[in-house]
Formats: sequence, structure tokens, C-alpha cells
Amino acid sequence: MTHAPAPAPAPEPDPALDLAGLRDLAVRMATEAGALVRDGRPERVEVAATKSSAVDVVTRMDAASEELLRRILATERPDDAVLGEEGGSTAGTSGLTWVLDPIDGTVNYLYGVGPYAVSVAVVTGAPDPARWTVLAGAVHDVPGARTWSAARGAGATLDGAPLAPRPAAELATSLVGTGFGYVAERRAAQARVLAQVLPRVRDVRRLGSAAVDLCLVASGALDLYYERGLNPWDMAAGALVAQEAGLVVTGLRGASATAQMTVAGRPGTVEELVRILEEADADQGA
Repeated sequence: MTHAPAPAPAPEPDPALDLAGLRDLAVRMATEAGALVRDGRPERVEVAATKSSAVDVVTRMDAASEELLRRILATERPDDAVLGEEGGSTAGTSGLTWVLDPIDGTVNYLYGVGPYAVSVAVVTGAPDPARWTVLAGAVHDVPGARTWSAARGAGATLDGAPLAPRPAAELATSLVGTGFGYVAERRAAQARVLAQVLPRVRDVRRLGSAAVDLCLVASGALDLYYERGLNPWDMAAGALVAQEAGLVVTGLRGASATAQMTVAGRPGTVEELVRILEEADADQGA
């Protein structure tokens, strides 16, 4: 099988950029939107629209949360571009793009179970995971009232406390996070891959929020994570938190982490999971 070409080097950020300031803004945005999502949740959440399938839902709060994030940016960073899950792309002139997920884990929000989060990141370069450089980001777990954040080269934190590197677990004793798509053909393919992974690890968790999954690997609550089908807004902030906590975030066959596949874990174990996923052609087909 032909391997993907090595990704082009991501652009280096302008050294004059205030990465700490961008990180602080990402944290403020994520926590303010998180408060809106938490405090504005009605007793009964209604589906406002669907996307890729009848089970891939959008609520009114998804739109309200993104509107709040965009209003903050219009005041604080009016020259920056925006890429949001609900509002699409808005052009800018600064060379920076804010990548927004107003509710990551909308189905969890709909049912009131599991984690759901607001994810905010700022990138330079094309707003494409294969080509961007993520400068700063924050993930706010709304039910858990906790916030992960990171800035490029400055480490990652959970509620302000630094995330220290942890030793890798053996694959057989690793707790692995994953997620599934919302189209039947993709789910069937992911189930076949899961059958290859599950016998080789301690257990598998499907929590329903990719951003939180990535941060939980950074915190050590999960040992590994993999998923096919992530959008840029699903992974931007969480991947930076993981990388700044000392994790490897990668794709398969030498590719960067993209929609084809995202794998995260500590050096020494993540390579074993990558091999299993490659053997299972987890980045191929539906």
C-alpha cells in the first residue's frame, strides 16, 4: 500500500506574537461560552437541525455559543479570520485564524450525559490540520467545570496547574479513547477496526467529545486515543494541549493528524497503536 507523503513543515509563528495573550483570550472565550452553555441549558433540549445524518444533531445552543465567541473576537481581534463549526469561515487580514467548536459533544449535551465542551484555538497558516501551526487554545469541559489550555512552546495546564509528562503504559494495560461517526457506513468500518484494537488493550471508552478525549490523554486519565473523521474544530485546541503535555499526536503512514486519522499518546506506546490501526486500514474506506 502506498504511504502518504510526509507532511510539509508547518509555518513558524511570528516571534512578535503574544502567545500568552492569545492563550488567555482563548481561556476567557471558552469559559464564557461554557457558562452560557451550562446556565442556558433548558430542561428539555430540542434538536434544531441535523448535519451528516439524522443522528448528527445541532441545537440552538450550538449557534448561540458560537455567536458569543464571534462577538468577543469582533471586539478583541477584529482583523483575525474565524473558522467555526456552525458559522463557517470569515476572512481576516492578520494571518491568524480562530478555530471554534461551540459545543463539542452535542449529542451528550442533547441527552445531558457525558462530557461536552467549548473548544477555542488560534492558528497560523491555512486552517487545515495538515498545514497549520496551532499557537494557543483552550478546552472548557462544561459539566466538569474544568479548563485545559496551552500555548506553543509554553506547556499545557489544567485549571492553571501544569500538566507534567507521565510514563507510557504498556499497550495491554492501556485505556483507550475513541469516537464514531454519524453515518452508518463509517460506523460499520469503525466497528471492524475496534474489533482489532479491543483485544489488545485494557479497555476502550467512547466519551463523545474529541476535544475532551485529547485533553484526558494529556492529563493521564486516558492512555491513548484514536479517531477517524475529526474536523479541524474538533482537534485544534485539544491536540495542542496534548502535544504541549509531551504527547505524540499523529496520523497513519507518516501523515499528520487529520480527518483521515488522529492518534494521540505517549512515545513508546502510541507507535504500537499506530501499527495496529495501519494493519486494520483504519484510515481507508468509508
